[in-house]
Amino acid sequence: MTMPPAARRVFDLLRHGLGAPLIVLALLAMVVVPLPAPVLDALFTFNIAISLMVLLAVVNVKRPLDFTIFPIVLLITTMLRLALNVASTRVILMNGQDGHEAAGKVIAAFGEFVIGGDYAVGIVVFAILTIINFVVITKGAGRVSEVSARFILDAMPGKQMAIDADLNAGLLTREEAKARREEVREEADFYGAMDGANKFIRGDAIAAILILFINLVGGLAIGVMVHGMPVGQAAATYTLLTIGDGLVSQLPALLVSAAVAMLVTRASRAQDMGKSMVGQVFGQHRALAVAAGIMGLVGLIPGMPNLAFLTIAAILGGLAWLMYKRSLETAQGGDHHIGDVGVAGGSPSALLENDGRPSPTAELSWDELRPVDPLGLEVGYRLIPLVDKNQSGELMARIKGVRRKLTQDLGFLVPPVHIRDNLELAPNAYRLLVHGVAVAGADIHPDRELALDPGGALGPIDGLAGKDPAFGLDATWILPGARAQAEALGYTVVDPATVVATHLSHLIAEHAPELLGHEEVQQLLATLAKSAPKLVEDLTPKSLSLPVVARVLQNLLGERIALRQLRKIVESLVENAPHTQDPALLTAAVRTALGRFIVQEIAGNTPELPVYTLNPQLERVLQDSMQGNGAALEPGLAERLHQSLADAVAKQEARNEPSVLLVPAPVRQALARMVRHSVPQLSVLAYNEVPEDKRLKLVGSIS
Repeated sequence: MTMPPAARRVFDLLRHGLGAPLIVLALLAMVVVPLPAPVLDALFTFNIAISLMVLLAVVNVKRPLDFTIFPIVLLITTMLRLALNVASTRVILMNGQDGHEAAGKVIAAFGEFVIGGDYAVGIVVFAILTIINFVVITKGAGRVSEVSARFILDAMPGKQMAIDADLNAGLLTREEAKARREEVREEADFYGAMDGANKFIRGDAIAAILILFINLVGGLAIGVMVHGMPVGQAAATYTLLTIGDGLVSQLPALLVSAAVAMLVTRASRAQDMGKSMVGQVFGQHRALAVAAGIMGLVGLIPGMPNLAFLTIAAILGGLAWLMYKRSLETAQGGDHHIGDVGVAGGSPSALLENDGRPSPTAELSWDELRPVDPLGLEVGYRLIPLVDKNQSGELMARIKGVRRKLTQDLGFLVPPVHIRDNLELAPNAYRLLVHGVAVAGADIHPDRELALDPGGALGPIDGLAGKDPAFGLDATWILPGARAQAEALGYTVVDPATVVATHLSHLIAEHAPELLGHEEVQQLLATLAKSAPKLVEDLTPKSLSLPVVARVLQNLLGERIALRQLRKIVESLVENAPHTQDPALLTAAVRTALGRFIVQEIAGNTPELPVYTLNPQLERVLQDSMQGNGAALEPGLAERLHQSLADAVAKQEARNEPSVLLVPAPVRQALARMVRHSVPQLSVLAYNEVPEDKRLKLVGSIS
């Protein structure tokens, strides 16, 4: 059927942007211009119809984001009800003396048919509907909207980070990532708008109550004082009209409020409400069977309405039997697919097609096992802006700089840092992970800066007391505006992104041996093979296996020796491989070959190397106690040794000189391992690791 030309022109005008202004003008006209009763009947009928359409649209929509126009629809329907209340109030007060149909047949029908013409019953029914709408539905929907909006907005940066991570990992194309970001923004806008739109519903319910009392008082006064009606007749007439008007308004309001509650309580994922209701509520045969049994027992009690209870029990029992048979058929037809469905998050009933045959499901593959990230950073939700590029987060750029510098310093490619938000952490907390294991963490203040006292600060500064996460130094979190004052007092001030990046840099350097695996060693050798192919060919697998080479390189990193001199390291391994395959002995041989490089890393280009040595008696005790890679020092002796070494390091730091302990080769490795964490500033060298042309300056003896 073709549309008439006049109707087509009206439709074109509405489609080209004139619909909203015309609706606003119509609502204003309803408030200002008196409307005849037939027009009121048409508008009240339209109000009920549009409210019913909104409710059905919400029921049939797959997910809330498919109805993003709903907040505007909610506002328009609320304004329509209020305008109708004003228009009907004018007609009731002006023509109420003419009888029950003075305000139209719709109000009269609700006043006479729905409540039986008894205004006392009408008041009770109106009060109940208002309480249901205002106290139960509207209040609950408002609370759900408020909580949903808050959680959606809080989770928005994390969702954007997840999209960026999937894009960087190649799981999404640029177009898909753009669509996902747009969806996240639409979701935040929608729930924020719903949170505000619920206030209109709450205000509408309050206005309905006030309008009812105003109409009752005003109608009674006008009927008695203006039209000379008896008090009883005026009360009966105007009360019946007012209650009818209130019920006509409350029914659409209740429908719209129910639609709001149903929409905001829906899950974000796409789902059919009818199918989900049947599948999740009536799809459990055990629950149906238990309910049927209870209803049957109640129906057998003398004095109860036995027929009603037993009928419901029979219906529930039949449904339970049908669901049980369907579950058996599903299990028999798809046993070998249930594991996959569990992984995919489906339900066993999804295994059957419409014809009852099992549908094909994806088999499990090794791709389901994702490797653990070598390096990870988890942040609380308040730290998300630090790593979100859209919020000018600087931490991502700082971490890239840290990786680049450490790659050059350590001599191998530092793996990427996988960043994710973790709601289990405190809001201001972060933690660093190596191969999925948390190794460090701290709390920082993203809205402040960290002021560190390098030792010459002129006085205290106001702020929150804290610690430098990387080195454990006392520090103060100050407001950004106090940075100039802190620097004037001699403090070193760094921003939160720098604090985390410095901590990460310290962590990577400390756990470098764990980050160098067989794959990284293979890449190092492949890179060296481009310039020295014969050397690499002689090393592995001809002279040493790859695990042995990896262990030697890990030992060097554990002793803070970079792998930049890889060619020299490989040459030493090839030279010593015929004599031993022990990684510890090979490490000692490589250290001897790298002696000049090691000393330069410790002391730079200074002509003299200040060193401590061991007291001869202590040296003999250590040689007798330490055998191989193990240490069996008496606890008291070990404690005194640690204290003496710590005192020596403190003296060297006061002189601004490196701390070096020169020991015999047999005890170097065990002694270095013993003091690696307790006195990390101390470098333990063997006599044969110092170049012959390097002058030594004896600064003390450890006894």
